[in-house]
Amino acid sequence: MDRKYEKHLFICTNQRPEGARVSCGEAHGLALVAAFKKAILHNGLTTEIRTQRTGCMETCEMGPSVVVYPEGIFYGHVQLSDVDEIVSEHLINNRVVERLKLTF
Repeated sequence: MDRKYEKHLFICTNQRPEGARVSCGEAHGLALVAAFKKAILHNGLTTEIRTQRTGCMETCEMGPSVVVYPEGIFYGHVQLSDVDEIVSEHLINNRVVERLKLTF
């Protein structure tokens, strides 16, 4: 099957009203989107990897959350300092970043 992108990265940016359940958007979701896009551009991967924000993935208490497809690997508690590692390890070298991987 032909795919436009080899990998697709979804970053939760959901924001809930103040006082509601925690949400990834409050914890730098949009900053993560920008950081991943910058790292992907810097590594020349814009034609192979698509990065985009998404709404809630129901992993709120483990967020900010990121999921990589087609593998379906969820990462949790992702910080800006984790972006380069996820890009170099998972997106470039196809090695899951085990310390951030969520298991359900």
